[in-house]
Amino acid sequence: MRNIDVLIIGAGPIGLACGIKAESEGLSYLIVDKGTLVNSLYHYPYGMTFFSTSDKLEIGGVPFISHNPKPTRMEALEYYRRVASSHKLNTSLYNPVNKVKKNENGFKVSTEKFDLQAENIIVATGFYDLPHKLGIPGEDLPKVSHYYKEAHPYYDMKLAIVGAANSAVDAALECFRKGAKEVTMVIREEEIRKTVKYWVKPDIENRIKEGSIKAYFESEITAIREHEIDIKTPKGNITIENDFVLAMTGYEPNYDFLSNMGVKKIEEPPFAPVYDAESMETNIEGIYLAGVICGGMETNKWFIENSRVHADMIMANIKSKRMIAAK
Repeated sequence: MRNIDVLIIGAGPIGLACGIKAESEGLSYLIVDKGTLVNSLYHYPYGMTFFSTSDKLEIGGVPFISHNPKPTRMEALEYYRRVASSHKLNTSLYNPVNKVKKNENGFKVSTEKFDLQAENIIVATGFYDLPHKLGIPGEDLPKVSHYYKEAHPYYDMKLAIVGAANSAVDAALECFRKGAKEVTMVIREEEIRKTVKYWVKPDIENRIKEGSIKAYFESEITAIREHEIDIKTPKGNITIENDFVLAMTGYEPNYDFLSNMGVKKIEEPPFAPVYDAESMETNIEGIYLAGVICGGMETNKWFIENSRVHADMIMANIKSKRMIAAK
């Protein structure tokens, strides 16, 4: 069975940064992911533009040159492929981790493809795989999706979009401009989120004001059927015709995966996993967190640009432990 110093679970930008840092420290490592390289970014909408500038998305000393200051999804995918190939990173993709069991030498890890022994584990899995559910009748109908890719399927359709953050706003504007028959936003808050990209927020507010996009504020969908939806509004319950629902309600970390490894979380909002802010080590010695997963349900706290440092912090702690053990 293969033995390594560090197993990195998650081949997103921060997982790659951890692999690069492990390599520079002379540690043996492997980056595993249940999907493709930067799997979450791959599943972003096709035409997405990042909030961050390209320089703030850089890792491993590889320059990120984009056509505009704020890069697109396609440019980001190309960049991180180039990072992985430039550093010849050790990856095992489409290889889910099934089980992690602590033992005297660290952790025995069973993946879909093989077993291995790792002295340390870094969990950098992000939060994009598990959407918040509405918990209403009809949510499992084929017409409902928690992910938005592009506007084309909604041409000449009556579309309802749940949410008021960036993903919901981007979908509403693009579908409106690409020929959706009707775009209706259903929003629990009393206004569009203040965190919406500053160059987009006036656009959606003006489209709502002029009536091009209908918005029900302080409202929620209570039931979904094949050709209509029920909405609870401040003025009473209504039913409108509907072909598709995009529930852009956000996502959450895989708490079950963390719990199965023994990693605890704080039992109050934002339900963040327990970890040391200096070392990024969890309550389980040898298991570290990196990237967005550190925020728990507060998924807008950590980004690529402000969590790249997690790789340095973790490797410094691992190196420090080794120095102490060697004395």
